Amino acid sequence: MDIKQLEEEMHRFVMAKGWYAPDSPKPQTPRNLAVSLAIEAAEVLEHFQWGEASDSRELAGELADVALYLLQLARLSGIDLEQAILDKLAINYGRQWAASDGQT
Repeated sequence: MDIKQLEEEMHRFVMAKGWYAPDSPKPQTPRNLAVSLAIEAAEVLEHFQWGEASDSRELAGELADVALYLLQLARLSGIDLEQAILDKLAINYGRQWAASDGQT
């Protein structure tokens, strides 16, 4: 499956759960998805809080949660995530970083 297919599968999942409905307990707004993405990313970090992650199955689940929220946020924001990633990689290839600067 490619990114577009994964995005569509996440869209089908959200539709099946009724989360696009106006009265949904989990409204799919860009803000709510960005918050959820940050929370899930923190859960990834939690696996490394006291050293290296010990349970790769649980870590995989958290990484999947991050990816799913990212796909949903991109879709609702009208962003072609695949193209955005390729564009950012092209920019980064041309950038120079100081030895201690790994920022993107």
